[in-house]
Amino acid sequence: MRSRFSAFAIGDAGYLLSSWHSSTRPRRFDLDPGQRWTGLEIVDTDRGGLFDTAGTVEFRAHYREAGRPATLVERSRFVREDGRWVYLDAEQP
Repeated sequence: MRSRFSAFAIGDAGYLLSSWHSSTRPRRFDLDPGQRWTGLEIVDTDRGGLFDTAGTVEFRAHYREAGRPATLVERSRFVREDGRWVYLDAEQP
């Protein structure tokens, strides 16, 4: 989760795509250049440990858009694919 937030913050769409599950990954992904990601708060986690194959992370990601602060609140699901954690999908809590 933290690495994906960092990729949003630095504008690394390639990393975001490579860390996305193959069944839900879009063909292309364009970042919004008007958004500047400023902070991440992990609210809750469920599973996702060393011996798990799935886990969820609820978070608040803070950003600025057009000079105004905003927050994305999401519960993301992650699964292991080929031995590494990848983003599967999300829902709004």
